[in-house]
Amino acid sequence: MTMTETENGRDVVDLLLQQHDEIKSLFRETKASQGQAKQELFNDLVRLLAVHETAEEAVVHPLARRKLDDGEQVVEQRLEEEDRAKKELADLYDMGVDHPDFDRRLENFEADVVNHATREESEELLRLRTTVDAEKLRDLTGALKAAEMVAPTRPHRMAPQSAVGNILAGPPVALFDRVADAVRDWRQKHPEEIRT
Repeated sequence: MTMTETENGRDVVDLLLQQHDEIKSLFRETKASQGQAKQELFNDLVRLLAVHETAEEAVVHPLARRKLDDGEQVVEQRLEEEDRAKKELADLYDMGVDHPDFDRRLENFEADVVNHATREESEELLRLRTTVDAEKLRDLTGALKAAEMVAPTRPHRMAPQSAVGNILAGPPVALFDRVADAVRDWRQKHPEEIRT
């Protein structure tokens, strides 16, 4: 955790709520864009969603299981939603922004993600703020950031939904994703240098 986060009193809940807002904003921007700009915004959305969900599964969900009276049930519901979202996001990613069904499916996917975020905020995040020590929640921002650094940058249909699974599978998959992302980004910026 950085000194700024500590000094500002930001905790893991603040960070996740901010990311939820960024995700909603990226949906709006992606839907309002076309061509290369749309592709780049969608890539940013994919990256943020993949990293965000993996980090939550590694840090926040295990805490909620332990600290909330109905934590097991709440987390299982969120994991089911996240699993469906990973599969739909993977389909959208494979489909590409130019596919005729992309916009319609993105619109439906956005509604599902926003509903998921709303339930997560009320049933998990804000309740953690009332049941977990404030200092512990501030300390968890460092754990969340560390999990994000080794998280895959795109959805994987068969990805594990547990903290242990993410710790074991995440780093090698994340490395592969980050290399693939760098190559994709380079190709998009240098189309004249690519020979067919």
